[in-house]
Amino acid sequence: MPKPFQYRAGSLIYFQGDAADKVFILQKGAVNLVYQDIETGQDVHDLVQPGEFFGVKSALGKYPREENAIALSDTTIMAFTVQEFEAIAMANTRIIMKMLKVFSNQMRRIHHQVSSLMEQGDVNPEAGLFNVGEYYLKNKRFSQAKYVFSRYLIYYPSGKNASAAAKNLEAAETSLARYGDGKGPGVSVSSASQARAAAPSAGTGEFNLSSSPPAGQASSSGDLSGTAKTYYDAVSLISQEKYLQAYAAFKKIVEANDDPEYAAKSSYEIGRCLFLLNKFDDCIKYYTMMLTKYPKHPDLRDAVFFIGQSYEKIGRKEQAAAFYKKILSMSADEDDGTTVKAKRALKAMGV
Repeated sequence: MPKPFQYRAGSLIYFQGDAADKVFILQKGAVNLVYQDIETGQDVHDLVQPGEFFGVKSALGKYPREENAIALSDTTIMAFTVQEFEAIAMANTRIIMKMLKVFSNQMRRIHHQVSSLMEQGDVNPEAGLFNVGEYYLKNKRFSQAKYVFSRYLIYYPSGKNASAAAKNLEAAETSLARYGDGKGPGVSVSSASQARAAAPSAGTGEFNLSSSPPAGQASSSGDLSGTAKTYYDAVSLISQEKYLQAYAAFKKIVEANDDPEYAAKSSYEIGRCLFLLNKFDDCIKYYTMMLTKYPKHPDLRDAVFFIGQSYEKIGRKEQAAAFYKKILSMSADEDDGTTVKAKRALKAMGV
């Protein structure tokens, strides 16, 4: 039998890329379907009205969701299995005609997403991230260096500079514990050039670090762009538990949008600040909007975890468990840090 589900305003019903095994009919409220237009890159919004269905095409076609579905107001929906929906549709020709009309409109806009990294062959975020960490370590800004190199190893555990990043992370942690930021003797830095010594040459198709620097990154690691410097200074404020100041700094980067890479990173950090400030409802709403804008954000799974944590903090355990389970469905790596945290959270909840 079809089951009713209730969502608060701003809640995510499903993500783009989720497995599709249900068809939904909106009983009460309003739902916004959001996806990107391939020609303009702009968000396209389809508003679902009460009495209309959504999620049909992907469920019947047995392929992942093509859009994000967001409740615009307090919403009640009915969820049908594919078999239940097919039985109802076959007994009601009006539903079939309505479905054909919806499909006709949607088919004009169907497209395949192309990775932005494939379109920007000259951008190497891996090298840029390593260079930023190297800059901070050379300048004895150990807390920032620790953060950057730890993120590098999360994103690029098998990267060409992974060995050097691990050594630099250890050096940053040791110096931070022993001397504190800005103090102590100079640190021996394991450079990218040392890591490249054993790496394949440019002729193998690997990116050559001596070529043009990544977008938003200066030609030497000592010349950090203004936006990048502001970003990592704000990260440092979080480590000092100055969450309001960090929030304001990240918000400024997002609003200026001078560097899309750091604007996207700052978007994630804003949500983290809201969580650390115990603004759990705001955190849920913010990350919901952020994931609509950046459906392939590198911190997507971490943002989903914070949504789950926020729901748990306000006592909505069922919603929290749903987001923790979503993380598990998104990961193929059992040892991934976010996966481990989601499993622990579910175990603590007795799920």
